[in-house]
Amino acid sequence: MNSNKPILIKDTQNNLSRTVFWLAMPVLCEQFLVFLVGFYDTFLSGRISSDATTAIGVGAYVGWMASMMFSLVGTGTTALVARHWGAGEFELANRITNRSIALAAAMGGGVYGFIYLTAPEIAHLICDGDETRGIVIHYLRLDGIGHLFTGVTLAATAALRGSGNMRAPMWILGFVSLLNAVASSILVYGIGPFPAWGIDGIVAGTVIARFTGGVLAFALLYRGVSGLKIIPAELRLRGESVKRILRIGGPAVADGAIMLSGQFLFLMIIGKLEQGTLQSATLAAHFIGIRVEAITYLPAVAWGQAAATLVGQSLGANKPQQAVQIGHAAVRQCSLLAVGITVLFFFGAEKIYAEMHADSAVREIGVGPFQLMAFFQIPLVIEIVYMIALRGAGDTKSPMLYTICGVWGVRLPVAYYCGIVLEGGLFGAWIGMCADILVRAVLVAVRFHRGKWLETRI
Repeated sequence: MNSNKPILIKDTQNNLSRTVFWLAMPVLCEQFLVFLVGFYDTFLSGRISSDATTAIGVGAYVGWMASMMFSLVGTGTTALVARHWGAGEFELANRITNRSIALAAAMGGGVYGFIYLTAPEIAHLICDGDETRGIVIHYLRLDGIGHLFTGVTLAATAALRGSGNMRAPMWILGFVSLLNAVASSILVYGIGPFPAWGIDGIVAGTVIARFTGGVLAFALLYRGVSGLKIIPAELRLRGESVKRILRIGGPAVADGAIMLSGQFLFLMIIGKLEQGTLQSATLAAHFIGIRVEAITYLPAVAWGQAAATLVGQSLGANKPQQAVQIGHAAVRQCSLLAVGITVLFFFGAEKIYAEMHADSAVREIGVGPFQLMAFFQIPLVIEIVYMIALRGAGDTKSPMLYTICGVWGVRLPVAYYCGIVLEGGLFGAWIGMCADILVRAVLVAVRFHRGKWLETRI
């Protein structure tokens, strides 16, 4: 492993913008394919019922919770591997990789147990009606099986990104996404010798894909790639390396927990906007809008991950000014794409909802709020890219504080007041969501520009 060299550090000195761009491209392809999983699942559910769309939407939020827990490992892994890689300390980078795989595997079992036990409470908090709750509980418990393998996939790809290898994660997660779409379609509609399973077919396809992703990621690292290799003796849950991963990832998990709890309260507000059949339509409209908005996350995460890798390697090579320039270059490039997304969302809102759901009530409720949200895509990109770049430097505490300010100080009170007190419906509730995005974008941009994060020790 000592024969490896830090990836891309020399290139960034000559042309930062070009290096950031080309490093982001494989991640963008990966994110697009991952996006297709949730998008296609939501599309399929729209052909079944509003209850099915609600189940898929709640499952997505719970899946986000699982990803948040795995970020305890992933965030620390990327930051540490990148820092050691930039400093030429390849054996330490590989040790971090092995520890992170062990941690993620153990965490997968804990996440599944938590989802299985709390599924009834989650359904009760968000949904009215025994039939809808039953569908949601059944879906969550089946979907949770896939998280037994998700952690290994995410930990492995986090380590690979820290070393500068963006293509291997793209191929792994891209294959998982395509497999999910194919398997879900076959099992939903009963193609060939398989029976039509309806909503169970959607979740079965997802579980199959996640299992395959975990096996592929482990096999790739077991074989060895980019100077990283699984060494059975290093798959431990103790030691200083584990403490360092948890120390960096801890605030990221707290950040995710704060966001998740806020999102569940936000969902409860959405669920109380209407009653009866309109409640199901409102929830479906909300979930469709959020799912389609994930299009913005594709470039934001791609450029953020590129920035995180290069920022971490630059700091490891003792080049702080280069790290700052990388973050700014990533935000500039991604913001240009956000302009196009804003136009697409605003003028294409009616067409998007018409294609995503057969229920006219869902379309009528969702179009207006979605057009409002269109104007906040540039702030969303700024927030995500800078936040991921900060985490790449090991600065995970400040994003946590900004999440508290945005979600709990802005989103929830404004959504409740505008949506319920003023009876503004989904449009009123989304005013709170958009205000939260704007506040956090300003806070994280100011943090990055001031440069105090350059002093972070990991």
